[in-house]
Amino acid sequence: MDKNNYCVIMAGGIGSRFWPYSRTQKPKQFLDILGIGKTLLQQTFDRFADICSEENVLIVTNADYKELVLEQLPGIKPSNILLEPLRKNTAPCIAYANYKINKINPDACIVVAPSDHFIQKEKQFRDRIKEGFKFVRNRDALLTLGIKPDRPETGYGYIQVSKGEIAGTNKNLNKVKTFTEKPDYDLAKVFYESGEFYWNSGIFIWSLNSIMNAFDKHLSEVDSIFREGVKFYDTNMENEFILKTYSKCKNISIDYGIMEKADNVYVLCSDFGWSDLGTWGSLYKNLKKDKSKNAIAGQNIFDYDVKGSIVRVSDDKLVVLQGLEDCIVIDTDDILLICKKKDEQKIKQFVNDIKLRKGEEYI
Repeated sequence: MDKNNYCVIMAGGIGSRFWPYSRTQKPKQFLDILGIGKTLLQQTFDRFADICSEENVLIVTNADYKELVLEQLPGIKPSNILLEPLRKNTAPCIAYANYKINKINPDACIVVAPSDHFIQKEKQFRDRIKEGFKFVRNRDALLTLGIKPDRPETGYGYIQVSKGEIAGTNKNLNKVKTFTEKPDYDLAKVFYESGEFYWNSGIFIWSLNSIMNAFDKHLSEVDSIFREGVKFYDTNMENEFILKTYSKCKNISIDYGIMEKADNVYVLCSDFGWSDLGTWGSLYKNLKKDKSKNAIAGQNIFDYDVKGSIVRVSDDKLVVLQGLEDCIVIDTDDILLICKKKDEQKIKQFVNDIKLRKGEEYI
């Protein structure tokens, strides 16, 4: 195992589209949302076990979730948990990790991964990550993993590749031509049928030197404020410095701030059964279904004429469902959600309305 390989796992989101199962106090990355005995964070951590040593894995999360991380990853050093006082998107999160790693190992190569992705083909995933590390080790390159689409999906961003510009000898490595945010269905269909577009996985690989140069060039206003804390990292002054830094740091994604602007961006085209598990609908696609195409979790459910639905209720509650089709039914101790799968984008609206009328209690 290469001692210069590092992994940064981003685990600070609140998973609002998985409400009411995912709540602010315990969001989806800390839940066993797939019902396999491990949380999404634990699965992500284990996924990199033979790529990066445990001491080279950093978890960036909200300060409120420190104890959850320690509970679910008991072997991790507390100093490897980077606590964000505010949610400011992915660029500040990565900048913070850059400076922490730079103090330990300036020769590092880093894979950055969200904590809430689902990977069906673990071996193929690890092989791709290792290919990525090999590619970026001695190149000034920013690499992202692109996923071969199997449908015209409107819920993902897309990467267009320049297939004539092969990077080295690996046919799966190409220069990035364009990034496109989530398209409407007609445009997604054009992308899918063209064969030139891949889903943007949000998984990145680069050398520390390359990403720090990119921040300096394209996002210097973020880089400079984290650079001011060089003497504070890994000291008892770090938390105070980070609190002040986040209060004045802009909210911006790494995609918008750097990846869409840099000219040294490459994509490693992949197919390892990926989903970002961003919504109940995406979870439904990855769960086993019964003969009526229902994904049901709960020991005391009686269903009649229920089709194409995802149902999740506690085992100690008896539930009777009749006549539902293509629905989401989620029952918790204090909330029951029933809505159409096609309308799941409205869940954020539901959450906002409840927050306005009921406060934070149910969020």
